[in-house]
Amino acid sequence: MRIAVRRAALRSALRWGQWVLAAAAVIALGYCSVVLADGWLFQQRERRHLAQLLRDRQAAGDQASRVSPPAPSKNPPVVAAGELIGRIDIPRLDLSLIVAEGVDALTLRRAVGHIPGTGMPGQPGNIGLAGHRDTFFRPLQNIRRDDIVTLTTPAGEYRYRVVSTKIVKPADVGVLNPTGSEVLTLVTCYPFYFVGSAPSRFIVRAERIV
Repeated sequence: MRIAVRRAALRSALRWGQWVLAAAAVIALGYCSVVLADGWLFQQRERRHLAQLLRDRQAAGDQASRVSPPAPSKNPPVVAAGELIGRIDIPRLDLSLIVAEGVDALTLRRAVGHIPGTGMPGQPGNIGLAGHRDTFFRPLQNIRRDDIVTLTTPAGEYRYRVVSTKIVKPADVGVLNPTGSEVLTLVTCYPFYFVGSAPSRFIVRAERIV
């Protein structure tokens, strides 16, 4: 038994299919543009916010130098989800990004996220920072041992030297265990160019230097 399909009806269906696909592409591009614009605006706004906080601290008479940050406080600051932590800089990778509290979807879309429950800059312990491999932390694929990482916060500037990198499974949360010294751990998905949900995590460990 043959099913006859009129050419006019077939052409009409094809045109409608083209329109639907074109509309979907426009919507997808529009969404991507909105997400990228939101992240860029957040970064710029929080950079200005951090600069103002640093100016306010200096005006208040805090003379802490860049090479000698303030002594650790017994009571780390409490920061709400999504709020400013500071800025991370890795000069050799030309990386300079705002760090915000939390690792929820919105925060990681806008910034590098401070992993809740891990240490804070200037405090003994393990500071955990996470970022997406396909956006903010993509440059980490080129990081090397002895690279310098700087965290600038409203309380001062803290410098770290990269001591190791490794690849672990997502369940290996031991990389974030507290330490007796000041340690910085950067976390992103791995492989960097994997399509879909990446099976591993890329870990960068850095130790505080004066």
